[in-house]
This record gives sequence, C-alpha cells and structure tokens, in this order.
Amino acid sequence: MKNAVTRFSFWMKSLQACTLAVAVCFSLGATDAGSRFNDLGHRLMCTCGCAQLLGECNHVGCPESGREREELKSAIAAGKSDKEILNWFAAKYGVTMLAAPTGHGFDLVAWIAPFAVFGAALLGTALLVRRWSVGKSLASPVTDAAMEDPEERERREKIRRETGSDGGY
Repeated sequence: MKNAVTRFSFWMKSLQACTLAVAVCFSLGATDAGSRFNDLGHRLMCTCGCAQLLGECNHVGCPESGREREELKSAIAAGKSDKEILNWFAAKYGVTMLAAPTGHGFDLVAWIAPFAVFGAALLGTALLVRRWSVGKSLASPVTDAAMEDPEERERREKIRRETGSDGGY
C-alpha cells in the first residue's frame, strides 16, 4: 500500500513539474515587443486589398503595409495593450482590418453560425436516415396479410424469378 502511495506521489509531482515547464515555455517572450508585433501583425489585415495578414503582406510596393506596421510598432512602444491597439486600428481603418471578428454583439454570429449550420445539417441527416430506416422496416417484404393471400404470394414469387433478385432484403 505504501509503495502505491509513493508511486502516485511521484507521478503527481512529475505532472506538476511538466505543467510548470510548459507554462514557463509558453510565457517566455510573451512581453517581448518582437513577439507582440508578430502576434498583433497576424491579427490584423493589410488594407491595400491583397487579402493578406499585415504581418505577412509581401506584395511588392504595397502602399499600406509599411505605414501600418510602423503604426503598430509605435503603439507597442507606447505601451498600449493588445486590446487597445486592435480597437485603435478598427476605429481608424474599420472592422475589416481585424483578421477575426470580435466576440461581442452581432460579430458573435460569425462564430456561432458555422457550428449552428453544422448541427442543423447533422440533425437533419440523422432524422432523414431514421425516417428511411423506419420506412424500410414498415414495408417488410413478407407481411402476414401477404402470406395469407395466395395471389399476392404468387405475384411476389413471379417478380423474384423474373428479376433474379430477392427484393433487396
């Protein structure tokens, strides 16, 4: 019993150490201006019409990306928070500058709608398959009434012989 408790304690301490190591690795450079510039540059769109992220706009002679990158660098140097910077760019250039819609108000529909449509399609498909399977079980080839009627039995047998099939059942 003592051996099991010791083993459990060892694994718990190992798990805690791994969790701490992962947290430290992810937090390294989180406040670095270069990493913030990279992160925010990938959360904004270039306004020149190239449909690329601001941090990745590579079209030659872009009239917008250089100026917008400098504005981003100066906002980071001024000590503004990420939310303040994104709000400032959205106010200046419009919400189309944001690479992803916000999670507030009507923009929330952009996040919910794809999942809602997928759920509705999945539900519709499940109901359709259920209807097909229920309809198939109700229309079984051999019913009590058909077995009682010799004419119906003969007709079914003739169809089976002519088509060379058992009716798909």
